[in-house]
Amino acid sequence: MTSNSAVDYNKKPLKKIPLLLILVIPFIIQIFAAVGLVGYLSFIQGKKAVNDLTLQLMEQASKQVDEHLDKYLALPQKLLQMNVDTITNGQLNLNDQKASERHFWRQAKAFKNISYIGYVLTDGTEAGAGRWINGVDLLVYENLKGDGKASDFITDNQGNRVRLLQSYDIDPLSLQAYKDVVKAGKPIWGQIYNFEPINIQVTKEGKAIENDNVLTNNLGFKNYVSLPARKPIYNNKNKLVGIIAIDILLSEISEFINSIKISNNAQIFIIERDGLLIATSSQSSIWYKVNDTNKRYNALQSPDILTRNVANELKQKFNSFQEIKQNLDTSIIFNKQSYFVRVTPWQDEYGLDWLIVITVPQSDFMAEINASTRTTIVLSFAALLVAIFIGVYTARYLTQPILSLSQASEAIAIGKLNQNIPENRIKELNIVGDSFNRMAQQLRDSFTALEKANIELEKTNEELENRVIQRTEKLSQALKELQQTQAHLVQTEKMSSLGQMVAGVAHEINNPVNFIHGNLSHIDDYIQELLQLIQAYQICFPNPPEAIQGIIQRLDLDFLIEDLNNIIGSMSTGTNRIREIVLSLRNFSRLDEAECKQVNIHEGIDSTLMILQHRLKAKSNYPEIKIIKEYGQLPLVNCYAGQLNQVFMNILANAIDALEDSFNSSINIKSTSVPTIWIHTQITEKNNVLISIADNGNGIPDNIMSKLFDPFFTTKSVGKGTGLGLSISYQIIVEKHKGKIYCDSKLGEGTKFIIEIPLTN
Repeated sequence: MTSNSAVDYNKKPLKKIPLLLILVIPFIIQIFAAVGLVGYLSFIQGKKAVNDLTLQLMEQASKQVDEHLDKYLALPQKLLQMNVDTITNGQLNLNDQKASERHFWRQAKAFKNISYIGYVLTDGTEAGAGRWINGVDLLVYENLKGDGKASDFITDNQGNRVRLLQSYDIDPLSLQAYKDVVKAGKPIWGQIYNFEPINIQVTKEGKAIENDNVLTNNLGFKNYVSLPARKPIYNNKNKLVGIIAIDILLSEISEFINSIKISNNAQIFIIERDGLLIATSSQSSIWYKVNDTNKRYNALQSPDILTRNVANELKQKFNSFQEIKQNLDTSIIFNKQSYFVRVTPWQDEYGLDWLIVITVPQSDFMAEINASTRTTIVLSFAALLVAIFIGVYTARYLTQPILSLSQASEAIAIGKLNQNIPENRIKELNIVGDSFNRMAQQLRDSFTALEKANIELEKTNEELENRVIQRTEKLSQALKELQQTQAHLVQTEKMSSLGQMVAGVAHEINNPVNFIHGNLSHIDDYIQELLQLIQAYQICFPNPPEAIQGIIQRLDLDFLIEDLNNIIGSMSTGTNRIREIVLSLRNFSRLDEAECKQVNIHEGIDSTLMILQHRLKAKSNYPEIKIIKEYGQLPLVNCYAGQLNQVFMNILANAIDALEDSFNSSINIKSTSVPTIWIHTQITEKNNVLISIADNGNGIPDNIMSKLFDPFFTTKSVGKGTGLGLSISYQIIVEKHKGKIYCDSKLGEGTKFIIEIPLTN
């Protein structure tokens, strides 16, 4: 085992830190940290509230769109069923072409969003009404059996034909929509299609004007996007008679979602499962023209950049829009902004399967939160300035008496004995000042008496001179003892105040910690019972409603159950750790053991190490200090526990100082070794308790060894050491406990302090 010096004599000078800063800076840091934490938590809670509000608004908007689609797209199916019922009941004769036209004309006139309504018989006969030509509000249409000519007619306000507008060739039986509904044998939706209405200008007489074979007008009618609904018609022998057809415009859906105001920059769009746009609240078109053919945009190539980015994010996350089976809440980053995204599947019983996508930029709701954050930052700086002012004022109030005492002590040290410390409002400092004033008065009286004695000695013989010399020596000894007594009183008062403060803090911390620790077991029991209840519900109701399943998936119930037990265990470990630290603080202060009594020496050493734990950890400029404990079997020792703990504190703190300076010293011959402190205890042959504390620092030079236990002797820089620690330790061990304390050190190999205390004293 190697040893090390408790005092490093080769250390570099340290920068002096004013007491004013030591008092002010921690106070400022605490205030700033508290205000900053409150501001941060306020920001986090505000952001969470904004997220919750946004999700609620998006959910509400999603429900509005969902309900509107249910209502809007139910109309064609109801009309289909109503017309089939009318036909099968004989109220509408499909062989009466003109009566059928007027019937469908009235329905088209009643519902402005119907672009076409009519029927097709199995022989190719077709009739209906609707809107497909610009410049004409409503037309009737016929396609006679075997004729092959479809005709559009302008009507009067009763739905009667007025004039033929145009004729063209079309075979309705060859259309895919007809084939699909015949094959299905039930009501279905066809494929969405879009077309540009023919532009025709009509005269007052109802004639169409043709110019260079192009029919035009100046109405600028927009493109139609229609959804076809088809239903077969069977006779009483279940034989197919024909089909009823209704095409409904989807532009109304875009107008509806555009009217929903979630926020200033929110956007809603609806797509099919293949990604084709159905409706959007943006200003961008959902269709385009290629080689005179109208096509709908896929959301992945939409001209609206936000729609395109949201669709691509969803595609990357799920590989296909077909994979989105339930409501989805997510977020994306676009143009360095965060957007909330909600996707809601919408289906109906006739085969429609769409996705409703709602996007809301976070910035629409975060403006007030950001303003509050800026206000918090301003308040934090204001609180910091106030804290600096109060801290400086308080620190000056506390340090001024100490500074006066320090200056008076320095003056007495150079022979200026006429010093007096004014009365102070701080009780402890006032006691020290009074003690200092009495000491100064005693010194002045002593030196006055000495001067008188010297005058008398000049007038007396050699015998009187010798008496004066003896008197002078006694006075010098008295002065030395007075200095030692003063130092001991100051140190004792300081340790007493520290002990009271440590015990008080330990007591105040211990009560709430014991309350928290005591309740953790109850919380754990309650949680286990709740978890058992949840498990019982899962067993009894393995298939809960979809809403509850959504909550379970959102909460990730399995992970929550697993992590909850871990959190309770972590909290219990933390409270146990706090209780151990509080016990160490109380053991170290030992205020309840001011008298000599039997104690466990090892508990005192461990409590001191616990208090110094922060100094043993690795720092930026030196590694962790290793502690090796070699405890022997010791009985309870009759001693003054608090004072003995003070000795351990002084020696261990000096060892740590020596190791820190030794590691940073350029002349350290063992700089590659691990900084280590050895603590060894045993019972000697003389029935004494032996305690040795050693380190592997640089050691102590021989010319300093004889001065280690002298009062006020130190090699440390001003402000770091007072020179009283080892002197007071010597008094505690030798005078109080009738024991021994000595040092064994060799330069370059370390230092060992050895303490011997008799088991009975």
